[in-house]
Amino acid sequence: MERRPDHPVDPLFIRRWSPRAMSGEPLSEEELMTLFEAARWAPSSYNNQPWRFLYARRGTEHWKLFFDLLYEGNQAWAKRAGALIVAVSKETFDYNGRPSITHSFDAGAAWENLALQGTVMGLVVHAMQGFDYGKARTALAIPDGYRVEAMIAVGRPGRKEELPPQLQEREHPSGRKPLSRIVREGVWHHDIE
Repeated sequence: MERRPDHPVDPLFIRRWSPRAMSGEPLSEEELMTLFEAARWAPSSYNNQPWRFLYARRGTEHWKLFFDLLYEGNQAWAKRAGALIVAVSKETFDYNGRPSITHSFDAGAAWENLALQGTVMGLVVHAMQGFDYGKARTALAIPDGYRVEAMIAVGRPGRKEELPPQLQEREHPSGRKPLSRIVREGVWHHDIE
């Protein structure tokens, strides 16, 4: 499937997608820090920067701990990732301790920066919710006041033929809903979903 925007955007936005096929090669600490550096520059309410990232690189002492958080369906392909990341957001503002309504929104902006940087670097970056959130909180010692948002698998591109057969069929960029279904000037309208 060829992705084509309806309006002019930088090709980077079209190139970014969430493949599952990874080579199993390790990622360097420097490569991961480059991803996290891109995430660091995301915008946030009151410059609170609520995003936090915990990670394990393939072949390190923490790999099994992170891998065991994944549900079986995601383990089938994420076993070949070079790193696994848990994205977390701080639920309060640093400056006054009050709840931040946009902490998840802001952490999502950081995730997108990370994903786009991974695309620029030629890496596979795939976020998922298919893991045990409660177990992640406990196993990774995430304190109260922080929300577990998602897990992210990162790796070098692999061959789709090495994926389970049912995932090979899905290993292509997906399309997007037309703007007419997600954008409307003015008040809500019945054709917005």
